[in-house]
Amino acid sequence: MLRVLDALSNPYRMKIIEALAEERQFVSQLARNLGISRPLLYLHLQKLESAGLVKGHHEVSEDGKAMKYYELVPFRLLIDEKAIAGAAKTVTLKKKEGNDSSRP
Repeated sequence: MLRVLDALSNPYRMKIIEALAEERQFVSQLARNLGISRPLLYLHLQKLESAGLVKGHHEVSEDGKAMKYYELVPFRLLIDEKAIAGAAKTVTLKKKEGNDSSRP
């Protein structure tokens, strides 16, 4: 849950999801549509892909050019007190040296 929420916490990544909800797109097309550089787009796509929200794959165009396409992975988020409580059971808190051990 934390990985998904973290991935969704950025406006660019939300715009990427919006664009991919309409149709799959190759990286250059998506970068142009969003008005951002391809390196920056790849950073955001990597975050979304690691959260399982998008997936990418390579295809060869008619002129023999390799193109990387991304598409949205269908998902549904249910966030309520039970979902958070269940997810919290899987979270491990790291204790920092010198901190009060009674606080997370």
